[in-house]
Amino acid sequence: MTQTADAAAPVLEKTEADRTGDLFLALEGRLSQTELIRINGRVAQVVGLVIESQGPDVQMGDLCEVRFRNRDTILRAEVVGFRTDRVLLMPLGELSDIGPGCDVLSLGRPLGVNVSHALLGRVLDGLGNPLDSLGPVPAANYYPLMSSPPHPLRRQMVESPLSVGVKVIDGLLTLGQGQRVGIFAGSGVGKSVLLGMMARNTEADVNVIALVGERGREVKEFLERDLGEEGLARSVVVVATSDQPPLVRLKAALTATAIAEYFRDEGNNVLLMMDSVTRVAMAQRDVGLAIGEPPATRGYTPSVFAFLPRLLERAGAGERGSITAIYSVLVEGDDMNEPIADAVRGILDGHLVLSRQLAARYHYPSVDVQRSISRVMSSVVSPEQNAAAGRVRELLAIFEEAQDLINIGAYKAGSNPKVDWALKHLETVDSFLRQGIGENFPFDETVSRLLELAPYQ
Repeated sequence: MTQTADAAAPVLEKTEADRTGDLFLALEGRLSQTELIRINGRVAQVVGLVIESQGPDVQMGDLCEVRFRNRDTILRAEVVGFRTDRVLLMPLGELSDIGPGCDVLSLGRPLGVNVSHALLGRVLDGLGNPLDSLGPVPAANYYPLMSSPPHPLRRQMVESPLSVGVKVIDGLLTLGQGQRVGIFAGSGVGKSVLLGMMARNTEADVNVIALVGERGREVKEFLERDLGEEGLARSVVVVATSDQPPLVRLKAALTATAIAEYFRDEGNNVLLMMDSVTRVAMAQRDVGLAIGEPPATRGYTPSVFAFLPRLLERAGAGERGSITAIYSVLVEGDDMNEPIADAVRGILDGHLVLSRQLAARYHYPSVDVQRSISRVMSSVVSPEQNAAAGRVRELLAIFEEAQDLINIGAYKAGSNPKVDWALKHLETVDSFLRQGIGENFPFDETVSRLLELAPYQ
């Protein structure tokens, strides 16, 4: 009998070799998706803040884990250099209980931060972990802490003003969306209060605030007194207090910048505030000195002056969205030409100088208009506002030149028409330059008041 055409073909059973081959293929697929970590490093010694280990196979900036003997505790550390056949690691925590022979594992990646819109209203530590009691932050993306600045030919132009609700800044030192500016000040002249006012009153979509090297007492004061509930609701605050290891303080600045980059890439206009970039530079100096880098200018290592432009250039206008950055700079002994202040001033797009003399007269904000400048103001305001701001500056300069004669009673009215003009309008201008902590002036109202002030009418 012949077999019909539609008869079923015989089913061939798999041999033992076939089944073994399928098993190996399945195992190979699983192994290809598994991140393999092997112990290939050992702590050799600890010198100061530096852990020296023999192995593992790592690159600069890689994240490692140091596992303590007979304990479940893990200390994270970053590769910061190499010395002969040893790897130099800086800890991201306390060095207590570490000893020779502890295992060092490479995670094969640099540090990064989990980012999402759920970060708004949160307070994080220097590594991006929640510092408040609101639980973990849901992650929508992962941003590396170190990244390249926007391509110089793809940046948007700075063409629109950014209001911060402070009359003296909006009127006479107008900031632009995507500008980078420094607040240069000594201690105790109202720097933190001014930052809080700008964070509460700004027209930016998102605030990212980095408090680096602050006293622990000042953090809660800034959050509740200076920033307030309204400001915190649309802000992300990154905190690394002065007792934290230098690498954590350094990473706090990078974490805040990476978070600002995430919101910028989402198309937002971000206001990044960092208090202070001087303490960031000090943290980089500590890292450099610990790994044997020679000190250069006033004890600062060369890596400090290489690091600053890499950090500051990441802010600014991007292809979409922008980061307007305000960096506070602590000046030692009110010396505006000390190394960090001088280096930062050369990188940024303007500087606001706070005056101790104005603060002593209870003149707040204590912005010294004559010594401050916004390099983009002429590109973002109307010619009328620019001219009015110039006339106010001229008035202040004329009064400053004649102040000594006026104070000792040697000036007689009518001797100099310009001085008479300055004295006539000085009180009105001085009132314009002052502002209470709780006051907020919309940009249009500030410009209107400035145009009314403009003398020579």
